[in-house]
Amino acid sequence: MHGEETVNGVEEQVARELAPDPAFVARLKAVRESLQRDAEARAAALGVPLRRALVAGSAARETYLPGQFDIDLFVLFDPSSPRTQLVEWGMALGNALLEHPEKRFAEHPYLRGQYQGFTTEVVPGYAVERSDRPQTAVDRTPFHLEYLQSRHTDRTRSDARLLKKFLKSLGVYGAEVKTGGFSGYLVELLTIESGGFRAVLERAAKWRIPERLSPPGPEPSFEDGAALILSDPVDVHRNVAAALSRQKLGTFILAAQAYLAQPRREFFFPPPSPLWGVAEATKSLAERGTAAVAVLFPVPDLVPDILFPQLRKTERSLASRLTEEGFGVIGTASSAEGGQGAILVEVQQAEIGPVGIHDGPMVGIPDTQRFLGKWRSKDVLQGPYVTAEGRLQAESRERARGVLERTKDALPGLAAGRDLREPLARHARVVLLVDALAEPAVLPAAESLCNKRLPWAGWAPLPP
Repeated sequence: MHGEETVNGVEEQVARELAPDPAFVARLKAVRESLQRDAEARAAALGVPLRRALVAGSAARETYLPGQFDIDLFVLFDPSSPRTQLVEWGMALGNALLEHPEKRFAEHPYLRGQYQGFTTEVVPGYAVERSDRPQTAVDRTPFHLEYLQSRHTDRTRSDARLLKKFLKSLGVYGAEVKTGGFSGYLVELLTIESGGFRAVLERAAKWRIPERLSPPGPEPSFEDGAALILSDPVDVHRNVAAALSRQKLGTFILAAQAYLAQPRREFFFPPPSPLWGVAEATKSLAERGTAAVAVLFPVPDLVPDILFPQLRKTERSLASRLTEEGFGVIGTASSAEGGQGAILVEVQQAEIGPVGIHDGPMVGIPDTQRFLGKWRSKDVLQGPYVTAEGRLQAESRERARGVLERTKDALPGLAAGRDLREPLARHARVVLLVDALAEPAVLPAAESLCNKRLPWAGWAPLPP
């Protein structure tokens, strides 16, 4: 099926392929009900004061993609219970219910294992009375489930699966910090409120960044750098789209425009990506003729939602320092794999010459005199002087140094993530990127640095 097909023809066929088999739906429903009963029975046997056991998420709403879901069991307790007791009870129930349980970490620990052949997570939380007064991140879950279940129809469930598959194929589905994409809850809200898959795309094709979908007013407020604002219907103070990055939203807007211009099956089932490995990265770096460095260092064992914001903060700080040094920063990337962190920076030139340009404040602000005093030394070649924009500037004599040396010098003073400062200061290696491509954490970051493209490039038109 290609561009000559109708929109409905593409979507109807894909919807049929994504629809769960009725026999599987019945089996999953039986497992969900069994899990809730077992949780209540185990709680009674263990003397755990369980208020409520609830299976939520896409498995409960039948909005999951084939083979791509977990069963999420939320075990909820009295809101007056201490957090330590909440975790202890949750671990006890999870260990009693699951085969091969493994401890995972988010806001607090939870367990992941197997239940009757399904991957299942047991997550403790509080049975709060009001959805706008949660004590943990999962306490709104029962209210989310009730809200969506009361509004879903067979059509909106099918369309939610279509939208999830569309987003997943673009690499913009998943609200975890590492991805920065659309959450499942956001997808289902958009589908229900817009009236279907195609209605969401028609709406999104007209969005700008940032976009506010909630009615004008103080709630929810725009966070710094927010891409999309949509009030949580069960808590108007919360932005449902807070995890969505501007990059991922921009990709979706362009994809919506491209799909509406020429609907294709490949937007749901894209062709395999071109091979990207060490040879391709080496060739790309050689063709670009730029300079790229890799900062390699051990990373502590942190959950991704803690580690990746710290990596990105450090990445931004390094880029800012090299920009201040006079290197033309083209792009940056970061990754973590196998206990190793990698921060990559690509700059326009490998070496900065003997003249350094130092930007000062705009004339008239308090820092003016401090800047003038700093740059009245014998090392000043020109200045201080006032630029055409009204800003102070000075030029000084510098020792010519390459990007490797200046990157090493910058590391001790970076505004790094708190858990990364010591590894960076004591154990970091700074090497040319081309010499580090075989390192565990480097190749994924190198691809995002040197292989930037729209996901549908090569087989679908750019948006009109």
